[in-house]
Order: sequence, then C-alpha cells, then structure tokens
Amino acid sequence: MTERDVDLGDGHVLHVYDTGDPGTPGVEPLVVVWHHGTPNIGAPPRPLFDAAARLGIRWVSYDRPGYGGSTPRPDRDVASAARDVAAAVDALGVGPFAVMGHSGGGTHALAPAALLGDRVLGVVSISPVAPFGVPELDWFDGMAPGGEASLRAAAAGRAVKEAHEAAAALVPQGQVDFGFVPADEQAFEGPWGWLGSVVGPALAAGPAALIDDDLAYVTDWGFDPAGIAAPTLVVHGGADRMVPPAHGEWLAGAIPGAELWLQPEDGHISVLRTAEEALTWLARAARPPRPTGTD
Repeated sequence: MTERDVDLGDGHVLHVYDTGDPGTPGVEPLVVVWHHGTPNIGAPPRPLFDAAARLGIRWVSYDRPGYGGSTPRPDRDVASAARDVAAAVDALGVGPFAVMGHSGGGTHALAPAALLGDRVLGVVSISPVAPFGVPELDWFDGMAPGGEASLRAAAAGRAVKEAHEAAAALVPQGQVDFGFVPADEQAFEGPWGWLGSVVGPALAAGPAALIDDDLAYVTDWGFDPAGIAAPTLVVHGGADRMVPPAHGEWLAGAIPGAELWLQPEDGHISVLRTAEEALTWLARAARPPRPTGTD
C-alpha cells in the first residue's frame, strides 16, 4: 500500500491510500473507494484484503478532513466527501469506481454516489446514519445512551458539542454505554480487531474531527439519497444500538432500487462479518455482464 498527499489547491491537503492494481488473472481491476467510520483514520480495510485480491479489487481511501494526514475543514458537510473522492481518484488517474463504507463511512459513501453521476458504479453502505430530521424516522430511537447524548449535543450546535466532548474526556473509559452488544465484543477478538489500529490514531489526535463528523450528520447533508442511481446495497445489524437498524431501513427505502441486508443478530461491529459477501456483491454489481457477442 502506498500513501500520498493530494493538494486540493485551496490550502487543504487530502491524505490518500492506494493498494494498487491487484493483478488478478482473468479479472478486470475494479477500484473501490473505502470510507472510514467515526472516529477512524482512512486506511483501507485490511480484513478484506484477501477477498479484494481474489475479486480483482484495488482499494483507494483517504483520511477525512481533520483525521490523520488530511487538513482540518471545520463545518464541512457530508456532500463534501464527493469533492474529496473526486480529488483522490483524479490524482491517481482513476476513471469510474465503486464505493464502500461502514458506520459514518457508510453515510459518507452515499455522497459521491449521489453527486458524481455515472462515475460511481456501485455502492455498499454498512451501518449508515440516515439524514437527520427526515419524516417517518425517530432518529434517536434505539440508540444507546452514550451515542444518543453525543449526537444530541451535536444537534444543539458546535459549542454544545465541544463542551460535551470536553466533559466526556474526563469520564473513565468503559463507563459510558455506546451500544456494543456481545456479538460486537466477539468481533473485536477476530479479524475486525483491526479497527483498533485505525481508531487509536484518530482518538489520539483529539476530538476535533469527530466533532466535525457528528455535526455533519445532524445538519443538511447537501444532497438527497434519492438521487443515487448506482446499484446500492445497505447492510445493517438488527441488534445495532449505535446506529439503530431503522436508519438503514429508511435509507434502503429512500434510494431507488436499493437492496437491504438486515442481519437480525448483529450489532454495529459484528455486522462486518458479512462485509466479504457484500464486497462480492459490489464486484458483481459494478461489473455488469457484457452483452452476448461483444469482445
């Protein structure tokens, strides 16, 4: 994997990761842009590297502004992910691509799909947050107390959210219920324990980027998910207490033709055990069969 900084030309830099051409015999390479959760840095998902090699997938990803090596951009919206993705893939000479993300990354992955037209070939959104304040969705219902308090603070504005995070830093680790279920704890003991390697550096840098993420979730996203035309798969855990499954169900209903995989026993992390199957779905959806008789 290589890393590089992409100059956005406005005083901001985007830190980009690239696993390069997988060189899988007989398989046309497919670029999949990975969108990381909150709070993570943007390294692509190592637990899916073997599956990606088998499927001929090249991972491209980036640190969202304020995380890792990317310049902070306070008050960014979710839609800004489309501009950032376009800058990253353009710098690498990539044409059409697919997108995949988990948690807040599942939400940010929807932005390029909605705003970059047919350049996006397919979408997998795992455990995504739905737009704030939409009809027919009780947005906070089913959230664990820690997550609900954090996002309610964000909904009250930057000053309240910053005060919340300052107070939260004084609470001993493990005393706040953020919604992990037993299946999630088991998942951390397996391949998806990898998440610790991307959460740790994000948290060590302080709460600023997390605050920007949470503010983006509870304000106008800057696009309508109904504008997504690419094949879309939404995956959600039925036992998720961090982002309740109603969020994924709402998005699957709002995105034309979207498919929903609701995993009844899974929480926010354990649902990632379906990620390899979802990646296989994405590889097929983004490579439609060629018409009979073509070369």
